[in-house]
Amino acid sequence: MRDATTKAMAGPRPVVLSGPSGAGKSTLLKKLMKEYDSVFGFSVSHTTRNPRPGEENGKDYHYVTREVMQARIDNGEFIENAVFSGNMYGTSKAAVQDVQAKNLICILDIDMQGVRNIKRTDLSPIYISIQPPSMAVLEKRLRDRKTESEESLQKRLHAAKVDMEFSKEPGMFDVIIINEDLEDAYGKLKETLIEEINKVKKVGMSS
Repeated sequence: MRDATTKAMAGPRPVVLSGPSGAGKSTLLKKLMKEYDSVFGFSVSHTTRNPRPGEENGKDYHYVTREVMQARIDNGEFIENAVFSGNMYGTSKAAVQDVQAKNLICILDIDMQGVRNIKRTDLSPIYISIQPPSMAVLEKRLRDRKTESEESLQKRLHAAKVDMEFSKEPGMFDVIIINEDLEDAYGKLKETLIEEINKVKKVGMSS
């Protein structure tokens, strides 16, 4: 099993991005993908939930049954997995390998539970936490979206508080980026990743 894991992790170092909803991860990721579209790739997660309109199997998610997913988890094929709203979600080693095989930096956008699980693997990613400047700012951002019910909003705020404390645990993250100003936060994100970005570009130029 060890050999398969090691083989799966050949290629550029993946990047783990974590942080609460409303911290600005998606916006930062979009900027990164726009500037370096040929450098980064996303692993396609597995889920037991049904596809939403417009979603494609293999592109948005790998849609599988609970039985199939549980069997693969038990078999050690997943880097991380979690349950949300009764549905299972997870990232398989093969999904990360698919991205690395293309000489791309695999971006793993995951929660705290996922970060802890990845710490137990030999994936050796760069761990980055994106955090809001304060709970007040986060609450304003979430309210401005106008997509949450009050109950849902309070759940997200509670989760964010836990997440902010988690990010302060010693040795959990290589870098913590406080997203107060988007351009500043993006500059710090690029600075953190530039070494890996340049390695990928170099390999791309020489191949």
